[in-house]
Amino acid sequence: MIKSMTGFGRGGTNSDTFKINIEMKSVNHRYCEIVLHMPRSMNVLEDRIKRVIQQKIARGRVDVYINAHMCGPDRTEVKVDGSLAASYIQAVKELKDKLPLTGEASVTELLQLPGVFSLEEPEEDMEQWWPDIEAALEHARAGLMDMRVKEGDLLAVDIKERSGRIDAFVNEIEQRSPVVVEEYRERLRQRLHDLLESGTLDPARLDAEVVVLAERSSIAEEIVRLRSHLLQLGDCLELSSPVGRKLDFLLQELNREINTISSKSSDLIINRTVVEVKSELEKIREQIQNIE
Repeated sequence: MIKSMTGFGRGGTNSDTFKINIEMKSVNHRYCEIVLHMPRSMNVLEDRIKRVIQQKIARGRVDVYINAHMCGPDRTEVKVDGSLAASYIQAVKELKDKLPLTGEASVTELLQLPGVFSLEEPEEDMEQWWPDIEAALEHARAGLMDMRVKEGDLLAVDIKERSGRIDAFVNEIEQRSPVVVEEYRERLRQRLHDLLESGTLDPARLDAEVVVLAERSSIAEEIVRLRSHLLQLGDCLELSSPVGRKLDFLLQELNREINTISSKSSDLIINRTVVEVKSELEKIREQIQNIE
């Protein structure tokens, strides 16, 4: 059971004094990257929030949006900076001593000066709200994981179908491979015979060299390795642990073997089949990029 790296989840909790809503969305990423978007008052919980997410997610970029606020009576407090206000008044007096100014600074005018009056919200003890926050996180994470699993199932089905097509193409190549070796042997023997017709080359030695060169053109080993890699790919699709990197490695090996076959063979039928295999491998590669 493989998992996609794409998903979305939402969770929240409500109480008489605290309300929180959390949304998570994840996309492809080489590693596990968690980006938090939350009030500064919750920064103290950053490590714990990330650990909750990392319990279930090994790869992908996860953006977490947290909206939280207190319910009940407004506890915002008005703060007055008396020393700053006194400094403003003193500055006004100094100006009056130097310039021909009249009048006194009023409370209304002081209210408009920056920094004299401010609104402050009391700091909340996040430890008190952590159980609610954790519950909302786990709820959002569960929704995210559910979507990742469902999309992973669809990816697995598609990859299995394409692997089956590749296996059928490999069978076609294998059936054609003896003909290719024999054709190569005959072409090579004829070319050497034409070049050395007037020479004194030992026919037995010539046949031995032809056999050696023909064997080098054999693609039997590449076919065996192709089948082995396809079996491993199928096994990986049944695992519940993260397999994206292993699948990526197996795909590289599959491409390596099919490229070797292409370089060894000049047969038109085999080369056409190789093109079909490469096409399916490229489509699988695109799918694997989204697997955790």
